Amino acid sequence: MNLANKLTLARIVLVPFFLIFISFNSKYTLIIATSIFIIAALTDKLDGYIARSRNQITNFGKFMDPLADKLLVTSALISLVEYQIIPTWVAMIIIGREFAVTGLRTIAASEGLVIAASWWGKTKTVTQIVAIISALVYLISNSIYIEYLTYLSLFLAVLATIISGFDYFIKNRKVLSSIR
Repeated sequence: MNLANKLTLARIVLVPFFLIFISFNSKYTLIIATSIFIIAALTDKLDGYIARSRNQITNFGKFMDPLADKLLVTSALISLVEYQIIPTWVAMIIIGREFAVTGLRTIAASEGLVIAASWWGKTKTVTQIVAIISALVYLISNSIYIEYLTYLSLFLAVLATIISGFDYFIKNRKVLSSIR
């Protein structure tokens, strides 16, 4: 297993630790949870860079990297809904898009195709991570300025999520037309 794939697996392993620390409502554990989230998010950028720079792009990485992102983002969104930092509808749009694109990827895989991440998909991931980090910092600080930043970044994340979902389905409509 190459280094990029190991970093993807490390991101998956960090998710339960994030969930453990965010579940305790103290400033100290929330700082740890936020730190874990940031470290996990950075592995996404790093594993992609390593895979491309070393020409180690694998089907495993194409499948597991988006899955690791979904686990990390979904766990954070659900936790932030529980803390009433983000509205449920925001989490549902983001999570619903993830299920839809995963379904599309599954159908493509059954046809022997692998749908790699698009530019819009990567933009969606970055905006979601920024919004989640902003929301986590707001949870810790309760700053009005961070609250406004959180609302703005959540709006951008939802917008990028919707656009990227449409982009995947439009670009891969042939996959859907092959369904019998």
